[in-house]
Order: sequence, then C-alpha cells, then structure tokens
Amino acid sequence: MNLIAISINHRTAPVDLREAVYLKEDEIRPFINFAKENQIKEGLILSTCNRTEIFGIPNSNETNHEKFQSLLLNFKPSQNITEQHFQNYVSRDAIKHLFFVATGIDSLLIGDNQVFKQVKDSFQIAEETEFAGYIMHRIFDAAIRTGKRAISETSISEGAVTVSYAAVQLTEKIFSNLSKKSALVIGTGETGEIAAKHLSERGIGNLTVTNRTQEKAENLAQKLNAKVIPFTEFRESIHKFDIIISATASPEILVNKNDVKAALKKRSNNPMILMDIAIPRDIDPETKKIDYVFYHDLDSLNIIVEQNLTKRKSEIPKVEKIIEEELENFWEWYNSLQAAPAIKDLRDFFEDIRNKEVEKNKNKFATEDQEKLDIVTKRIINKILHHPTIELRKADDSTGSGDSATKIGIIRDLFGINSRKKSEKD
Repeated sequence: MNLIAISINHRTAPVDLREAVYLKEDEIRPFINFAKENQIKEGLILSTCNRTEIFGIPNSNETNHEKFQSLLLNFKPSQNITEQHFQNYVSRDAIKHLFFVATGIDSLLIGDNQVFKQVKDSFQIAEETEFAGYIMHRIFDAAIRTGKRAISETSISEGAVTVSYAAVQLTEKIFSNLSKKSALVIGTGETGEIAAKHLSERGIGNLTVTNRTQEKAENLAQKLNAKVIPFTEFRESIHKFDIIISATASPEILVNKNDVKAALKKRSNNPMILMDIAIPRDIDPETKKIDYVFYHDLDSLNIIVEQNLTKRKSEIPKVEKIIEEELENFWEWYNSLQAAPAIKDLRDFFEDIRNKEVEKNKNKFATEDQEKLDIVTKRIINKILHHPTIELRKADDSTGSGDSATKIGIIRDLFGINSRKKSEKD
C-alpha cells in the first residue's frame, strides 16, 4: 500500500513551530485542493494545537515523504521547520500511527479523547471535499472502530487529564447537580476556554465568561451560548456565581479575600467554589480559610491530574492490544485485494450460486438433459465473468494508481464476498 503520512507534533517541534504550520478549518479545504493538484489521489488532513498530519495516497507508486513535507511548507511557509521536525510513516506503519492518534495514546495528555472527535471531524472534511476515496473510507472505519474500542474496553479516557478538566470534575463532586448552578470563567485563553467548554458539556445551568479583551470573551460566549461580563465589572458580580474558575495571565491578584467575604454576605453564605488554575495565582489563597468556600489551586488540582495520568498509562498495553487486533483485521482485508484471490473468490461465489440452482432444479429436466444443463450454466457463468476477470488482471498489472485495490474492493463489497466468507468461518 502506498499510503504515506507525515506528522509534525508535540514530540518533534516546539509550540511556535507547530503554530506555524497549523491549518485552521477554513485553510484545510484549500489545502486539500492544493494537494489534489499535486497528484495526491485521496487522503486525510489532521491539524490540532499539538499536531499537523497529512495522510495521502499519491497517483503514482512513489513513497516520497519529502513531497508531502514540501506541500505543507509551500502552503504554510516556515523557514525554521526542517526535515528533522517531521515523523514519516508509510503503509502499515501509517495506519498504525493513525490508530495510535485516534485512541489518544499518542497525545500530549495520554488518553485525551478530544483527539478522537478531531479525527472524526477531519474525515468529515475529507468526505465533503471528495478527498476520501474507497481505501481512506476503509481506513477511517477501522480507525473509528479502534478509537471506540479503546474508550469502551479500557479506562484510557477516564478521569481528569488537564487542570481545566480536573477543576470541573471536582465541582461535580461538590455540587452534584450542575444544571442548577451558575459559573463564571475569568480568562478565555486556552486553559479558560477548555474549562468553559467542560462546564458547558456537563450542563451548567448558567455560564458567564469575562476577559480583558472583550472580543475574545464574546467569541467564546457565542460558541457556548454563554453570557459576557465586562472585565472591569466582574468583581461586583461574583456573588451571583456558585462556581468561579480563573485562568488569566495577570501578574496580580484579581479576587481578594474581602471580595469573597462581601460576595458570601450577599449570597447569605450559600457555598462558593473557587478554582484558581492560573500562574501566578488570580485568587487570594487566603480565601480558603473562609467558611462556605471551597478553594483549590494548581497544586491540589495537579495531584488529581497526576493520579489519573498514572491510571491511564497503566491502560496503554490494553489499548495497544486493541490496535494490533484492528490492524491485523484491516491488513487481512487489504491483502485480499489482489487479483488472483479476488478472481477465485468471485468465481467461487458465482459457482456456488449456479451449483445450488442446478441441484434445486435439475429434476425438472430429463435425465439425458441434466448434464447439458450443467454445461450450459457453466458457460453462462464463464461468459459473465470473462470481462470482469480481464479488468481485474489489468488493474493488478497496473503500477502506481491504486486502482487495483479500489476496483477489487468495490467488487468484493458489491457481491458481499467478504461478509459471505466471514459468515462461513463463523
């Protein structure tokens, strides 16, 4: 298989270089057109904050990683990125790498299942742009099945993986029903945005965000159907919130002990959760001494993160076993896409139908005609299969285009040959 993959990721390049080649959604579609113009027949583009990866099947039989790298760097020029910053894969290793990504064990945060959704979204774009051909569809199905198995059959995605997630997870333990609670997220950088998204996903009753740059707060609020408070006014409103998560880059304390005391008085001492996930801290740590206040900072949240990461890492061997199983299943299917076994299976398929129908109906014919019936029906089958057999052999003899696997795969699917053979084994 001439599937080629290149990856620039959190292990190979620092964040400034990853940002340089990051492809936003409105850039991925033009890049796919650019790739098609440069002889990439079908493929997949995955770009996140931690990785940009190109999977593709060229029109020729070449295995040229440099061409793929050049495509990316021509589209997103960066003088600082060299060949050293890329990981290269081909054929089986390329598929295995995609399975590692889809299951989250190749993530910066082990078991991060957000990347599973990102893989699905990338395939959606590939389908919409007609970049996902027959082979990539099969690879996609296998990758999604592998990712789902990792989530359902192991604990790789259980528990907090980021301080943002840990903060929200802890609020659920303190307030069991978030749908009746209100929350304020201070700061809409990456950490604050993730916290806001987790709160939204867990059905927080009322979500409000604030940020020094009003436009950023409004953009996030629009995505999450949240409200916005001007940054200069949020202190006067903290009494309205049961949960406050702060994640800014402020060099000074934003919420002090007296602010919280005043807020509690207005709340008639109804409990408040204060989650400070900023460095340096945004909330005065002295607030932890106030009754009815649940205060946590990075130190306490990181303990939860580390405990859960240890659990997740112990699940990696289980996920790797699933990956190997699915990889073997996929490769068994792909290896069947050769002309000789496909022609045999196709002829066996038709011969089985012919034989059953002859056996079922031969008693309707005179004894002296039954042998003729057998001969005539065999000739009919041979004539029907003559042209498909020639075309399959032509495809198998052709070099480079990948037409062999596609044509044979379609024929197997069209006649249900693979599913029939599987049911016979079962």
